Amino acid sequence: MAINLNNSEAPIRENRLGSVTGYQGSIKDLVNQAASCSLKNKERCFSQASACSSGCAQSYLSRIVDAALVVHAPAGCAADSVYSNTQNKWGEKVRNWQHRNISVITTNMIEEDTVFGAVNKLKETIREAYRRLNPKAIFVTASCVSGIIGEDIQSVLDELQEEIPVPLAPVFCEGFKSKVWASGFDAAFHAILTKIVKPPQKKTNKVNMINFSGSARNQIVETLGRFGLEPVFVAPYSTVEQLSQMSEAVATISICGTLGSYIGNGLEQQFGVPYVKTLQPHGIAGMDSWLRGLGVTVGKEQEVEAYIREQKELIAADLAEIREKLSGYKAVVGMGPSFGHNYIRTLQELGIEVIWGATWHFDPQYDNGEAPASIQNLAAADTDIPLSVGDQQNFELLNLLNRLKPDLYVARHGGSTVWATKLGIPSVMIADEYSAFGYQGLIDFGYRLLDAVTNRSLAKNLSKRIKLPYTAWWLEQDTFTFLEDEVI
Repeated sequence: MAINLNNSEAPIRENRLGSVTGYQGSIKDLVNQAASCSLKNKERCFSQASACSSGCAQSYLSRIVDAALVVHAPAGCAADSVYSNTQNKWGEKVRNWQHRNISVITTNMIEEDTVFGAVNKLKETIREAYRRLNPKAIFVTASCVSGIIGEDIQSVLDELQEEIPVPLAPVFCEGFKSKVWASGFDAAFHAILTKIVKPPQKKTNKVNMINFSGSARNQIVETLGRFGLEPVFVAPYSTVEQLSQMSEAVATISICGTLGSYIGNGLEQQFGVPYVKTLQPHGIAGMDSWLRGLGVTVGKEQEVEAYIREQKELIAADLAEIREKLSGYKAVVGMGPSFGHNYIRTLQELGIEVIWGATWHFDPQYDNGEAPASIQNLAAADTDIPLSVGDQQNFELLNLLNRLKPDLYVARHGGSTVWATKLGIPSVMIADEYSAFGYQGLIDFGYRLLDAVTNRSLAKNLSKRIKLPYTAWWLEQDTFTFLEDEVI
């Protein structure tokens, strides 16, 4: 799939990749349908709650160190800034940086603006953002309101570019356009690719490391240093100048296939920077795949193999002990697709039986035209695993967990794990994307899971004292009662 940087916006994932948010079956069936081009999205006649691609774009861009973000929307659409600021504070703490608030300003669109437009308000807000914050770039995110009334953000930025001497980048991430939140990450990266990244002046030993928080940056710096490489963590906590030089890197790698697909393949297609398309570096198989893919790309295969052997020897005894203790436990996984598929494999490496996987969407292919490595890996295994796809519909998840009654629920969103805990099921929240990263990370993660399944008092006590918002009527229904076939 060619990425077109001549367009001002990235096509949403449903149109670009054929992504779906409604499916129920198994991993092998899902992959077979995707390969035969017969996969159809299923809608829900009832939807409880979801998230927004605008929120994903805002959270990601707002943590670029010296950029400013203008949210062209009602004030409520910038409410995610509270969460983004909390994330930013945590990221600064692990870097030993002094805390500063993220640089976000909203145009505060009101009812009158939906009738008469808010172009002049947008112009003044951008000018004010530059005057107050003196940023090295300004990103302007669209919203449902500005999109529905047809605000011409691009023309405003073209006009202001003559008076404001920093890149002005539109980010078309209107929430109503896509049910796949990751479309917001694509919109953010499209803005970076079209307005920030410059053609290469030289080639360096740097590696673009696409991630969210970079908490394992010291470990990654040390690991890549063994191969004469220097990681640059993109995009949160990087500078505009660092982003502008991404085209000079020797390779691009990512902590998440969903996150990295657009920017990784875009840099490869437009600037010739190789994108390492492997499993995520979680667990043994993931780290093996990730390092070997990088080694082949930069011509360091022998050094990588030596490192892999060394690290596996260090964890062998601990891994055997953890596998023995976790053997027999059953788990359900609920995450975004790339993390979900990779963590299913990671739990299996630790000896846990995964009895169901729930992902928030599914991409039949990435921007290189190939199916994600993570789902191909699971589909090639002897054991098939039941799988469902839904944009974090908690009413389905609670019904599913109540029926399956696993020993453990592992998820990447707190809004999901809290309900499982209240149901009486021990839950582990993967807030840090570097949980189970690499070899020693797998051991640390294994002990964390062991703590969860052996100390169940919190979940038990909560379940006895809390009344769930779901009635027995719903919990006794088929989980996918409201999942319908696509209407063509």
